[in-house]
Amino acid sequence: MKRQRLALLGSTGSIGEQTLDIVRQYPEAFEIRVLTAHRNWERLARQAREFDADSVVIADTAHYDPLRQALADTDIKVYAGEEAVAQVAAGGDTDVVVNALVGYAGLAPTVAALRAGKKLALANKESLVVGGQTVMRLAEEHRAPIIPIDSEHSAIFQCLAGEQSPVRRLIVTCSGGSLRDFTREQLETVTVEQALRHPQWRMGAKITIDSSTLVNKGFEVIEAHWLFGTPADRISVLLHPQSVVHSMVEFEDGAIKAQLGTPDMRMPISYALLYPRRAVRPDEHFDFLAHPQLTFAEVDRLKYPALDIAYECLRRGGTAACTMNGANEEAVAAFLAGRCRWVEIVRTIEYALSRAASTADPSLDDYAAANDEARRLAVEYLHL
Repeated sequence: MKRQRLALLGSTGSIGEQTLDIVRQYPEAFEIRVLTAHRNWERLARQAREFDADSVVIADTAHYDPLRQALADTDIKVYAGEEAVAQVAAGGDTDVVVNALVGYAGLAPTVAALRAGKKLALANKESLVVGGQTVMRLAEEHRAPIIPIDSEHSAIFQCLAGEQSPVRRLIVTCSGGSLRDFTREQLETVTVEQALRHPQWRMGAKITIDSSTLVNKGFEVIEAHWLFGTPADRISVLLHPQSVVHSMVEFEDGAIKAQLGTPDMRMPISYALLYPRRAVRPDEHFDFLAHPQLTFAEVDRLKYPALDIAYECLRRGGTAACTMNGANEEAVAAFLAGRCRWVEIVRTIEYALSRAASTADPSLDDYAAANDEARRLAVEYLHL
């Protein structure tokens, strides 16, 4: 079997590190050609040496010189800047692009990879939240497959495999995040440490905060709409604290298919990389007796208004979801830095959406303008 040549964007983050774990486990199946990171040049240099990468990119140009010096005794090519990340995503000698970048920064590399006809293993949900219309059109035009890495969308993808009948409903499950047992009054005084303490999943700081506000779940609804062509009114969200059922699909005959498993991102990552085959993971065994009860409940929409905001953005279309994402990124960064309260994250989104211009049929330039405006409005609201 020919080894797949990978470009791993965001290799020093949580998804990136777990992807490299899979490459270590299956050296006969994968070859790392490209690695990129935002600013963690030391870890990037270690990864590049271990996997004998052909090239690396550090998005933050301030770290170019130390990275170049760290790899000076190797043949590894070193580049810097966000444009370089998109360029290597479209590079000619890779088969699969794993986009594990965080936030709006993932859109340009997604577009570049699809234009080059690459298979895209997508963990960067913001690519579809911000520019789903453009992204899916490019995938179709260039016959470039998109395989989702998000556990919920991987679950839906697996449930749809082999099906030829219409879908009645997609059911996206939701753990409730780190603050699911907090009252609305307690949410007013949430600390960064509390919000980062997710009970099941080991994730990066940004997505863990997004999980706590349910912004992440709202984004997953938008992502599901674009990936599977399902209207908003046929995508529902269920609170499922155990995080065992990763999502479900209901068909027109009333049958429901679900994908179950432990809350471990290595399963959807390996599925995306090896599809249509599955990985052999002999140490992975699910014990039903250890999970004798699986529970489901409605989401408290008053406690988590971000979910309905995402649905509204999906209905409005155009640049609305791009505005939501940009404002959220600024607010989450402010919260993590101790410059705003947790409850102000969603209030910032509402402020930006109430004031931002909207473009109905956006180009990539329109997305960029909407993103910039959303960030400016967020800074204005938070008095930063």
